[in-house]
Order: sequence, then C-alpha cells, then structure tokens
Amino acid sequence: MINQPQENSLQHIAFIMDGNGRWAKKRGMPREYGHTVGAKVFRRVAEYCFRQGIGTVTIYAFSTENWKRPQKEVNAIMDIFKNYLKMGLSEMTEDNIRIRFLGEKTPFAPDVRATMEKIERKSSANKYNLNVAVNYGGRAELVQAVNRLMQSGVTHVDEAALSNAIDTSGQPDPDLIVRTGGEMRLSNFLMWQSVYSELYFTDVLWPDFTDSDVDAAIAEFHARNRRFGGV
Repeated sequence: MINQPQENSLQHIAFIMDGNGRWAKKRGMPREYGHTVGAKVFRRVAEYCFRQGIGTVTIYAFSTENWKRPQKEVNAIMDIFKNYLKMGLSEMTEDNIRIRFLGEKTPFAPDVRATMEKIERKSSANKYNLNVAVNYGGRAELVQAVNRLMQSGVTHVDEAALSNAIDTSGQPDPDLIVRTGGEMRLSNFLMWQSVYSELYFTDVLWPDFTDSDVDAAIAEFHARNRRFGGV
C-alpha cells in the first residue's frame, strides 16, 4: 500500500531544483555556471534538512528528459556530478548520511557506475537518507519496477509489491515536494510516491534558495490539513 504518514509529520522532503540556467543567464554567465552553483546549494539544503530532524531528502538532479538539452550543458552537468561523486557525496557518507541513486545507472560510464555503487554500499548503514535522482523519470521507474517483478516470477502485482520494487523501497513517501523556479508541475518526478504529497511552488531560483526558504516551505506544510481522502 502507499505509505501514509501522520498528518503533521514531516519525514521526507523532496526538491525539484529548477532555475539554475536562468539564474546564470540573468548574470550574463553560461548556463553551466548555474549548475555549478546549484550543486553547492543542493548539498547545503540537504544537510540543513537533516539538521531539522527530517530523515529523508530527495533531490531531482537530472531527469531522463534532460539528455535532450544542449550537449555542452549535459557534459557540464555530468562533470559536476562526477566531481561530487569523488568529493561532496563521498564526504557526506561520513556524516551519517545514506546515499541512494534513483534512476537507471546503465547510461553512465563503467567507472561512474562503480563509484555510485561503492557510495551506496559504503553508506548503507547510515542514519539519514539522501536520494539523488539522476537519469530518473517517474514513468521509467514504474516500468522498471514492473519488469523486475515479472522477472522474479510475480504474476499478480498489487500496491505493496510495486512499492517494494520501486527505487525508494523501504522509505516513507514524500510528505512535501518543493519546486523552485516558478514552474508548477512535477515533471515526471516520484509519480507513484507523490499521490498524497503536499506541493509547494516558489519563484525563487534554485541557486538563490536559502535555509530561510526551506523554513518557509516547512511552515506552509505544517499549516495544511492533510486528510488523505478522508473528511
């Protein structure tokens, strides 16, 4: 079944990091520069959320559709990702943070995949959950989950089976999804997990997103009445 947390609890917060390119263009810089700054914000925001007692944070870093962007921008994003694998994410595993990569790893180079898998193994016993959605799409995740179940011999799929087969298996569904940059859509993000998520949209571009902006989103969450289909 879909995980349904208590009304006022905030166990899992997810972020759609939008606005990196626009932020850079406003400053006369290439879009790639915005992604570099955005990567630093991603780490700061995740660690701030953990300090607030939120046990799970998910970051939408790179979607399956993002491969359609200009090759120069894609290459820059991949270079940033590789650098964070070597330094930033590796260091976070030492801060009691468990890192899980959501999405299909196959398109990445063998050495990159090996590093991703090493980080997942190294951090598997840590307390806080950080999900990095990279080459991720909600529809693709569901298709892959069903295929895994079929390959294991399952002939009937129910909600519990699918929840156990998706990338976030064993974690609470997101209570709150925050999208920066002014757009108001989920863009193929956590389609199965988001059915009862509270959605929070802000015009703030991701590189400008501060701890105070996180606080504002959390305050809005706690002000809402979550009924989960009830009265």
